[in-house]
Amino acid sequence: MEKCTCCSCHEKLCIDNVPIFHDLTLEEKESIMNASVHKKFKKGEIIFTPGDSFENLFVVNKGIVKIYKISAIGKEQILRILEPGDFMGELSLFSNTTLSNNAEAIENTEICIINGVTIKALLLKKPEIAIKFLQSYTKRIEESEELIEQIGLRDVEQRIANYLLLEIEKNAIEDKDNEFEITLPVSKKDLAALIGTSQETLSRKLSVFQDNDIIRLKGQRKIIVKDMEVLKQMR
Repeated sequence: MEKCTCCSCHEKLCIDNVPIFHDLTLEEKESIMNASVHKKFKKGEIIFTPGDSFENLFVVNKGIVKIYKISAIGKEQILRILEPGDFMGELSLFSNTTLSNNAEAIENTEICIINGVTIKALLLKKPEIAIKFLQSYTKRIEESEELIEQIGLRDVEQRIANYLLLEIEKNAIEDKDNEFEITLPVSKKDLAALIGTSQETLSRKLSVFQDNDIIRLKGQRKIIVKDMEVLKQMR
């Protein structure tokens, strides 16, 4: 672990990627980064596990992280996928409780670990940042409720359709000749765990979608949506 040098290494501070920090002055941002460390995780390396106690905020600077739980029978359920600019660990930071989820780098990843005392001092100085934290956490609760609804009330086809549409909306993917090219941020194994099914079932359903000319599979990580209206009807 080393002192955070994101500014010199990547031409800008890693917290510039985090929307809730956009309105801070350069001096305030540099103050945060001076109280931070930079750590690299290899693909498959665990960042934290349930029961760990950290009073820090973890910001993804590069790479992708999955947040997940393991059931009593060993089944993995992915709760969130974090990309550059996303953060984690805020619940433990603000509630003084241990972490309840697992975090794993699913590709080579770089994390800025921001000192919790510095974050709390910033929130006292700038209450508007605290409100943004609350808004972000509220959004995560909504996403968790949506995930529970998806897995509990919708079949696999509906979950796949919903995921593809959300990826198009989230990434503002524009159509090219009435087709939308999605680059999956995770492997199909992790995608299956995210939507609550097996990799075999996901592959089978995607093949059915392709046979019905709804999508076209392109390599391991690309899906071309050919008929968005059908997906919307399935959603």
